[in-house]
Amino acid sequence: MSTIVEATVPADQFALAETLSAVPATEIRMVRLVAHGSEHVMPFLWAGCEDTDRVHDALANDPTTESVEILSEFDGEALFRVDWAARVRVLVSIVAEENATVLDACGRDGTWHLQIFFPDHELVSATRDFCEDFGIDLELERINRLSEASEYGHLGLTERQYETLVDAYEAGYYEVPRTVNQEELAEHFDVSHQALSERLRRAHETVITNALYHKIHRRDHDVSPRIRHEAD
Repeated sequence: MSTIVEATVPADQFALAETLSAVPATEIRMVRLVAHGSEHVMPFLWAGCEDTDRVHDALANDPTTESVEILSEFDGEALFRVDWAARVRVLVSIVAEENATVLDACGRDGTWHLQIFFPDHELVSATRDFCEDFGIDLELERINRLSEASEYGHLGLTERQYETLVDAYEAGYYEVPRTVNQEELAEHFDVSHQALSERLRRAHETVITNALYHKIHRRDHDVSPRIRHEAD
């Protein structure tokens, strides 16, 4: 059965340890990092930062990068293009050996948080064993098995997200004009207005991303579907 693993790895065993130390308030996310071989590491990074030049200098001086270029700045974030040193490709190569795909990689506070898709659940333990052999502490935080038979699973939603969308639809939240607002829905689910708002936002993003993925994937095999977060 296909499986999505949420895992962590120390930055000093993967990438940008010195950058994350130099700009500790910055969160860095790799864009569409797909492991179909070590040469296919996507070289784009989003960094949430107030001082773009400082982040650029930290990235440029990091031993895991060979070159860095600022591509764009928008609303407190900057997009960088990075050429990686060979060291970064070790973990990606290990993952690629099992035909897995890194769907998301976010670095903060000296740690990378990874979301990895495995076409077969049995490949998870093999990947972890490979990491141990190479001295990489890949810590498995959560393992989600995907069920194609699930009514909500093919949308990438958690059960809670699916039920929230259905109830919101049936209550008239998506009608024009709406017959129920978020405050009333939050009361129905016995959660705060903020919690409901975030759940709906993530659910909307997941559905839209996965709906578009199947069209985009035909022309760009490096686009990865959004995965679900069980806590939502």
